[in-house]
Amino acid sequence: MIVNQEKTLADKVRADFPILQRKVNGKPLVYFDNAESSHKPSVVLNALRDYYEQYNSNVHQSTHVLAKEATEAYEAAREKLAKFVNAASPQEIIYTRNATEGINLVAYDWGINNLTTGDEIIISVMEHHSNIVPWQVVAQKTGAVLKFVELNENEEFNLEQFKTLISDKTKLVSVSHLSSTLGCINPVEEIIAIARQKGSKVLIDTCQSLPHMSIDVQKMDCDWLVGSGYKMCGPTGIGLLYGKSELLRSIPPFLTGGDMVAEVFRDRATYKDLPYKFEAGTPSIADAIAFGAAVDYLSEIGMDKIYAYETELTKYLVKQLQQIPSIRIYGPQPENAAVAKVAIVMFNVGDIPAKDLSSRLDQAGIAINAGLHATQPLHQYLGVESTARASLYFYNTYSEIDAFIAAIKETIDNS
Repeated sequence: MIVNQEKTLADKVRADFPILQRKVNGKPLVYFDNAESSHKPSVVLNALRDYYEQYNSNVHQSTHVLAKEATEAYEAAREKLAKFVNAASPQEIIYTRNATEGINLVAYDWGINNLTTGDEIIISVMEHHSNIVPWQVVAQKTGAVLKFVELNENEEFNLEQFKTLISDKTKLVSVSHLSSTLGCINPVEEIIAIARQKGSKVLIDTCQSLPHMSIDVQKMDCDWLVGSGYKMCGPTGIGLLYGKSELLRSIPPFLTGGDMVAEVFRDRATYKDLPYKFEAGTPSIADAIAFGAAVDYLSEIGMDKIYAYETELTKYLVKQLQQIPSIRIYGPQPENAAVAKVAIVMFNVGDIPAKDLSSRLDQAGIAINAGLHATQPLHQYLGVESTARASLYFYNTYSEIDAFIAAIKETIDNS
């Protein structure tokens, strides 16, 4: 292991996460499934508890003290999210259940109302199912054509192919910022600039990048951006959709009902302005407030510090994996893999089925992901039935990687 006399970022924060103190199968927990769901620091758990114990009430409705406090905390969290992604206004931040709901909102509200036969939608073969299936539905309903960008020789987003695929008929480009499987950062700013030349709108899926690096939607110039709280130290059941205000105002509500209406008559209704137009019904109040607490926590650490630490941690993980002769690492490799990957490494070990490997590692207290990772088209493209995935976060350590590598080697020896 690399010896560093100074405390790493992980050393400084691990005590903030109660779950990291537990054991699994009698072994200290090594949690390398962060791309699936991250753990929650005490400040986030406390935010959930405080809401229910101190000011549990609905928002935007009553005028009593508890309702006022709940509304203030709920909207303060929205302001934190807006600042976190550098939105021009909190009005551009829509609370959703998760990123999947955000993509569906854009697909059904904008896509079905703005696309027609012959229009083109471009996504990539590495996308999560949540950024594939909604566009399949839109294409089926509108007659639009769905196109896929494949991988280049380094198993990254094929930018040169994208340049040949995009045309004046392309109305939407929807791609991930950081691949949930290959771990590569896609050149979204260049993708957006190319799309702008064709007059295309762009949605960026930041489910994996938002937890790990600074995001600036104004600099990026995306039209929409989605993220999920549970991947970035927040609760499940809460996410965000960022959208440019003029675009959000131009499309109809996704859901209708209480709290999103201005006036209701027997034969018609009028809707509130942003962001409430897209937030029908009682929202996930506690989860939104705790999402804000998670953003505070990450911001206090500093996203640049998180990214720098995780970059070095990923380099170390890749270097150790590459020393195992039977390993196959997917994505940018081999010589540039250590610098091209961030936090996520997808791999297979010889002829050992990925789920068997995962089960064996679980016996050693090590949690990884195995299967298709909701990226079946990518696995079909790569010609593999399933893969293992180790995904890191800033609370992971070098010694945990050493334990992980040792457990893989033991599995190979016993196979």
